[in-house]
Amino acid sequence: MMLEPSIDKLLDAVDSKYSLVVLEAKRAHELRDQERETKLYPNDPRVAYVAPEERKERVFQSVKPTLQALEEIAEGRVSIHPAPDAKRETLAQKKELASLNARMEEKLIKEQIEQEEAEEEAKNKAAKASKAAKAEEANEGEGDEAEATASEEE
Repeated sequence: MMLEPSIDKLLDAVDSKYSLVVLEAKRAHELRDQERETKLYPNDPRVAYVAPEERKERVFQSVKPTLQALEEIAEGRVSIHPAPDAKRETLAQKKELASLNARMEEKLIKEQIEQEEAEEEAKNKAAKASKAAKAEEANEGEGDEAEATASEEE
């Protein structure tokens, strides 16, 4: 039995046999996992759904995911990231950026909460001051009435 696509064609797509094996294994796992999710949850909207018009039906000559992955590699549909160190650095930068964004969002929320608390406190002070002023006016009004009654009695 002859391996199709040929090893020569596959090695044109990657730089070494080891890279080929790693790429093939990773892609085969992805294909297998997608197949499992589709079989286990055919009507579940949470499973990665691709609209039929967006999906390009892929017909493989092979049945097994390992050989399907090799077909994709030979066609050039799958490739290894050209600079793995750059990829790691990019992922680290994305992670750091996400962390900074989360901290900034948290800081903004805390500032907003502090501002709302300060406004609430100012409203409470204003309400207390107005109550105190009303109470004072009421006390003065009672004092005026008491003086008026006292002067009438004299």
